[in-house]
Amino acid sequence: MIDERWRSVRKVLLVRLDNLGDVLLMTPAFHAIKETLPLARLTLLASPVGAQVGALDPDIDEVIVYQAPWMDPWQKLPQESEREQEMIARLKAGAFDAAIIFTSFRQSSLPAAYMCYLANIPLRAAASLDGPGSLLTTRHKHPEKMMHEVERGLDLVAAIGMHTQERDLVLDVPSGARSALKDRLVSYGVEAGRQLVVVHPGCSMPARTYPWEMYAGIIDLLVEQLGAYVIVTGAEDERALVERILGQVDAENRRSVRSMAGILPFPEFCALIQAADLTITNNTGPMHIAAALKTPVVVLFALTNPPEQWGPWQVPHRLLYHDVACRICYSRVCPYEHECLRLVSPQMAVTAAASLLAEAGKIGSVYTSLEVKR
Repeated sequence: MIDERWRSVRKVLLVRLDNLGDVLLMTPAFHAIKETLPLARLTLLASPVGAQVGALDPDIDEVIVYQAPWMDPWQKLPQESEREQEMIARLKAGAFDAAIIFTSFRQSSLPAAYMCYLANIPLRAAASLDGPGSLLTTRHKHPEKMMHEVERGLDLVAAIGMHTQERDLVLDVPSGARSALKDRLVSYGVEAGRQLVVVHPGCSMPARTYPWEMYAGIIDLLVEQLGAYVIVTGAEDERALVERILGQVDAENRRSVRSMAGILPFPEFCALIQAADLTITNNTGPMHIAAALKTPVVVLFALTNPPEQWGPWQVPHRLLYHDVACRICYSRVCPYEHECLRLVSPQMAVTAAASLLAEAGKIGSVYTSLEVKR
């Protein structure tokens, strides 16, 4: 039963300030809120990259973009507090009835809670192990067990009586993005009837990134052993990485490989993953996009984080890693030359891809899939 204080809430601020995948993992919890409070207007406060998810989530009515200074220490943000004062004023003007602050278990909810407190948002719910004082009106403690991030989000909103039976990640690809992608693939000469594999080699966390030269080996084997057409993707700042990888791909195989790094708008990138037979990537946002769109995914999963907490959610997948003594280090940069990843060979990745494709029965025309997938 919903907390009586929340029953009449009509304007809710949802706060998740880290990366794209982190926001996407909260979408089942967002849906639980919308299902419990169908008349409420939901506003997402998210980082620039995380905000992209909100634009494709039908449960979200508005997105506010904010790069919080307490999230990533390597982000170079202004030292003065003018940005924060402006954001507090904007939130205050929004006249929100309540705020729900979502964090991973290693993050503190209190900086965001303090911002919501200063913005005069009367109800403020979050998980916190620290003493929040008056910053939170609902302080939740998660069970002391390993939980997937999706379960953490659902557990938080359940603490105020919000539930749903629909636990899939929520990502609605616009029909216009599918149509634009189809036109792009036709112009590139992508052949219908071949298996389409998306390879996304980049990651914002260097310690989670499979060695670039080994990605070249994966691409060669995908073409040679599976007869796949491979599209290599990446953000604008990952173009050089993708070109370096493609420079190591066998010249004969290059005819079956296309780079789309830095050229796809986010909705079209999602349409590509949705249309693909398989995605191969690191523990990063596209892994969760594949999960949301039910595209099988092979993940080269560095053991910086627990797989049970961050792995693909409710989608056919393979997690590939080599167990190491330094596992669950939470490091941004690996001091041991990515041993947990480097000992996973390209052949191991392609063998996993072949078994996953066979298991999922993912053989068909990419163009047909763009027309029928919703």
